Amino acid sequence: MNPDTFNHCQALLCTGRTYHYIDQRPRDEIFAITLLCLHGFPDLWYGWRHQIHPWVAQGYRVVVPDMLGYGRTDMPLEASAYSTKKLCDDLAALLDLLAVRKAVVIGHDWGSYTAGRFALWHPDRLLALAILSVPYTPPSGSHISVHEVARRYPFYGYQVYFASEDSTTEIEANLSSSFRLLFRKPVRNTSWAGTGKLQQFVLSGRELDGCLLNEKELSYYISNFQRGMTGPLSYYRTTKIRFEEEKAASLPSNLGANLPVICLFGTEDATCPPVAVRNSKKFIEQLKVVPLSGVGHWVMLEAPQAVSEEILRWLGSIGLGPRATPHL
Repeated sequence: MNPDTFNHCQALLCTGRTYHYIDQRPRDEIFAITLLCLHGFPDLWYGWRHQIHPWVAQGYRVVVPDMLGYGRTDMPLEASAYSTKKLCDDLAALLDLLAVRKAVVIGHDWGSYTAGRFALWHPDRLLALAILSVPYTPPSGSHISVHEVARRYPFYGYQVYFASEDSTTEIEANLSSSFRLLFRKPVRNTSWAGTGKLQQFVLSGRELDGCLLNEKELSYYISNFQRGMTGPLSYYRTTKIRFEEEKAASLPSNLGANLPVICLFGTEDATCPPVAVRNSKKFIEQLKVVPLSGVGHWVMLEAPQAVSEEILRWLGSIGLGPRATPHL
């Protein structure tokens, strides 16, 4: 899918950061509900390419930024710039710029985590929340280091590598093989999630088969990451500052009681165990869970039609069909 067929925009936000984003509008845009889509690691706005046009065709306005540190959006060098509070402030500023008071926020991977925190930092800006592949987790009562997270939950061991400074230059030196590894369908009995395994794969430089990206798509991704991995990997280096910000603000554990939430996840996603999905129900009063059978982490690529249709069906069921105007 040609990236040039989308409506690209770039703007300086009131937070002082410049964001690149897609703003795809329907023909009758005056009363269109806005869907704000947030990508994860190591993705771009382009990760939503299969959903943007189907959703616009149904009458929604779809806004998809390159998140901070990605694509043509600013890339600060200090990790503290990537705290979730600052990301959420940027997103609120982007909605202000677009004159959108409330939006349906849809996130995948890190975008899911950020979307969940957006619902805590800016609860008055959401109509509904969709989280893909990474279930909601509440603010922690104590700081838990990335090493401790990996010890408790071995399937998050890869985060130790991403949080290390070594990962920046090592992945930069092996962009093609790294992307072929990360953008793969799940392979049984083969996992790089455990601590130390991912670094071995990256340093090997092996060009694995089974990449979900075709050659043109892979080339587009690599071209957008040529300026470096410092920004994208900084998200994994904000554990302490995120905890401190959330503790200082006394953020609640529960999402708003009136906030409709849907969680889509692949049943073959090793980094999204069903127990994590079940645990999230404790903190969300209006939660709909949709498992996608046989699908891995990259739900928008592995099951593009299912994702598009499930979100549309859910929006209709909660009174946010394309002709609804509760956002006014």
